[in-house]
Amino acid sequence: MKLSDGTKKSYNREFEKILEKNADKPMSSTTKAAIRKKHNAMSPTPRAADWMLQTVSILWNYAKDKHDWPLAENPTKGVDKYGSQREFLTWPDWMLEALAKAPHDVRVAGELIRGTGQRPAAAIKMLRSAFKGEWVTVTDEKGDETFDIYCPVRLRTLVEGLEEGPRHVLAKSETAPRSYDDVEKSFRAWRKTLVDLAKKHDDNASRYTLHGLRKRACVELAEANCSDAEIQAVTGQSTETVAHYRKQANRRAMSRTAQQRRFQE
Repeated sequence: MKLSDGTKKSYNREFEKILEKNADKPMSSTTKAAIRKKHNAMSPTPRAADWMLQTVSILWNYAKDKHDWPLAENPTKGVDKYGSQREFLTWPDWMLEALAKAPHDVRVAGELIRGTGQRPAAAIKMLRSAFKGEWVTVTDEKGDETFDIYCPVRLRTLVEGLEEGPRHVLAKSETAPRSYDDVEKSFRAWRKTLVDLAKKHDDNASRYTLHGLRKRACVELAEANCSDAEIQAVTGQSTETVAHYRKQANRRAMSRTAQQRRFQE
């Protein structure tokens, strides 16, 4: 089976996570109960949980079938995946306004995602050196492509105002970035504090994810009457995805025009 370079990189990242935590443990000691427990613990991020499950399965089958390791049955067998999740919801105005008072890592991550229109994982590990005046270099991990886009003044000002030293905008140390898991955990903790605010808007904060902020960025581009080519120049998304966001933006605009005409506002 041939995999794209982007998919290979995604698998390699998961392999490294597993190696970092389990390199000193015998693979044969892995049990279905342990895998199920880990999968359940990752339920707040179901896609990541299923990705972990799939990666373990691939490693197990490779060791057993290709290298004849004396392993028992694949421990992921019978552990049900969460499967395809509902579509990421676009962040509403009230939550976007609340972001300004969020904890530092959540606020900066949010600004990076919204300002660049990139996937959360890629935005979170951005280098300080990626920002060069009015330009910023972004990486589309899925398409395995790196390109420059215009950097909004808002985001540029935020990055320039951060403490100098670390290589990354969101730094774990002088040379390493914060991980997506760490930032996402902080995001979920912050999201829990929005319960009362959400109720004032007849909403539920738990419905929204960091990925939904990327969607907000894409819809904003469409609502600004950007062409498909212009949106793709920022986000690097497929024509089909851009068309989906444009449909959502156009529906809102057309409903406003129709209702105003209807009531002669």
